Amino acid sequence: MNSYQLVHFACSIRKYFGLPYHHETIPVVDQLFEQEKPENVVVILFDGMGSRIIDRTLEDQAFFKTHMLGEIRSVFPATTTAATTSMKTGLTPVEHGMLGWNMYIEPLDQIIELYTGIEKETGKVNETYLEKHRSYFPAKEITKELQEQGKIGLEISPYGDKNYQDLYDMMDVIQKTCREKGKKYLYVYDPEPDHTMHELGSDHEKVRKLIQERNDQVQKLSQQLENTLLFVVADHGHTTIQYMDLEDAPEVMELLEKTTSLEQRTISFRVKKGKEQLFETRFLKRFGKAFQLYSKQQVIDLHLFGTGKEHPFFESAIGDYIAVAISNQALCTKEDFKLISHHAGITEDEVLIPLIAVCCNIVKKV
Repeated sequence: MNSYQLVHFACSIRKYFGLPYHHETIPVVDQLFEQEKPENVVVILFDGMGSRIIDRTLEDQAFFKTHMLGEIRSVFPATTTAATTSMKTGLTPVEHGMLGWNMYIEPLDQIIELYTGIEKETGKVNETYLEKHRSYFPAKEITKELQEQGKIGLEISPYGDKNYQDLYDMMDVIQKTCREKGKKYLYVYDPEPDHTMHELGSDHEKVRKLIQERNDQVQKLSQQLENTLLFVVADHGHTTIQYMDLEDAPEVMELLEKTTSLEQRTISFRVKKGKEQLFETRFLKRFGKAFQLYSKQQVIDLHLFGTGKEHPFFESAIGDYIAVAISNQALCTKEDFKLISHHAGITEDEVLIPLIAVCCNIVKKV
C-alpha cells in the first residue's frame, strides 16, 4: 500500500462525499466506504505518529496495530505544513503551495513562517502576509466545501470549527458531534506526539506513553460510536537527528542570496546569479554524503512536490536548489531552532505513516 500517499486518502474522502478530486484514490478505502456506507466519517490525525514509531512503541496486540489497513506515505516534504494541508484539501503540495515551515513569499520578497507570519531573517511579524494569507493560499478544505454545499463538515482542532482542552475532551467532542443528526465528515487534529518528540526525541519514554494513551482512548472511543467509519493517520513520522551548522561552511554561505528556507531536512537555497555550478561543487563536497541535491529543473521534472497545477509561488519558493536529507543529518542556520527529533527527510521513519480503520457499530441499510 505504500505506493499511495496521504493525498490519495484525502481524495477517497472527497469521492465518498461527492466532491471533485484530482488524484488517485485508495481502492481498499473506497471499498470500505462502499461496503459500510457510514453516516459518520471521522479522521483523527496524530501529528508525527509515523508507522515505524508505532512498530517500536506498541505491542502486536495493540488496537492500532490490529486495525492497521497498511502503511501509506506522507507527501513530499514529510512535514506538517505540507502534509496536513494535503489531508485537509486533497491537493498535492505543488498545488496548494504550503511547502514547508519557512517559505519564500515572492510578492513580499521575504522568507516567512507560514503559520505565524514571522519573517525568518528579522524575527518580526509581517502584517501584510497575515492580511493576505488566505488570498496567497486559497485552496479550500474538504470541510469548508461540504459546508458550502449545505452538508456537515467540521474540523476539530485547536484552530478549527470546534476545539478541545486535552485528549480526553477531544474524544468527548468527537463522540457528541457524531451523535448529532446527518451524514458528516470530521477531521480531527492532535499536535501530539510531534511536539514532545521534537523536544525529547522520538523514542523517549514520554512519547511511548503518549502513543499508548492515544491507542487506548481511540479504542474506547470506537466502542462508543455508532454508524461511524473511524480512521487514524499521521502527517509524517520522526527520526532522531544530528545538526550541521551552515555557518561552519563559509565557502557555501558566501554563494547564497538569502538564508535557507522550507525545512532543515528539505532545504531550499537561493544562489547568487552565475554561482550555481560553484555552489553545486562546494555543497556536494561538504554535505554530499548527508543530502541529495536537486536543481530547480530537476525538482520540476521529477515532480518531487507532486503532480497537478502549480501554485503561483511554487517555482520561486523552491529557489535554485533543494537539498533532501538521506541520513540522520539536518542543516541549520543561526535563525533555526535545533530539535532532538525531526522530519522532512526521506528516510522510512519520516515518510511512512499508518492507515488505521475501524468500523464502529455500523448498521447496514437495507
